[in-house]
Amino acid sequence: MIESFADEGALAAAAAAATTDALARGLAARGHASLIGTGGRSPAPIYDALQDADLDWGRVTVSLSDDRFLPATSPDSNEHLVRERLLRGRAAAATFLPLYANAPSTEAAADMAEPHIRALAPFDMLFLGMGEDGHVASLIPGSPVMEAGLDATGDRFVIGVPAGVGSPPVARISLTLPALSQARATLVLIRGEVKRKIVQHGSGLPVHALIKQAKAPLRVLWAP
Repeated sequence: MIESFADEGALAAAAAAATTDALARGLAARGHASLIGTGGRSPAPIYDALQDADLDWGRVTVSLSDDRFLPATSPDSNEHLVRERLLRGRAAAATFLPLYANAPSTEAAADMAEPHIRALAPFDMLFLGMGEDGHVASLIPGSPVMEAGLDATGDRFVIGVPAGVGSPPVARISLTLPALSQARATLVLIRGEVKRKIVQHGSGLPVHALIKQAKAPLRVLWAP
């Protein structure tokens, strides 16, 4: 299941190539395409590699699997990362669909994003990282909304996640398992032996629920 790469650069090149192909197929088949990105260290070099991909970026919509409940001006915002590392060069022509909104609560922000994410599905490509607790998106063990977020029969695509879990333990907005399962292709990006062992030998964590529920190709890309 796990595809191993020698280093971060090799992983980024493979992920960028797979993403370019997926978006190109979406554009050819439907006239538009969608990429759901993620935050953290792993996707940044992939975003760099995609900036000048030979695509009609004006017909691509980019969003996120989750974000912290912070404005895009914050360096801790996943939206900030995407704007700084992906939406440059040719990719600047893409439409960005935020999860964060200047709303009174994460629940209100999730309600605002819900119809837009639902309309965007199924997604042509989904990036996900994974924490050492096995979380994906902001479906985090110990969160009071994790069970609802992982309910494969749930009717929500976007939920608010209260502060108190994760690193840092700030409030968040997250796609749910039903939404994540909508991807036509998924890349789970992991680094280090601890995360490799979690995927290979663990069970019962959010990442395992994702792998079990995936309805389309899911690849786990690993580098040391």
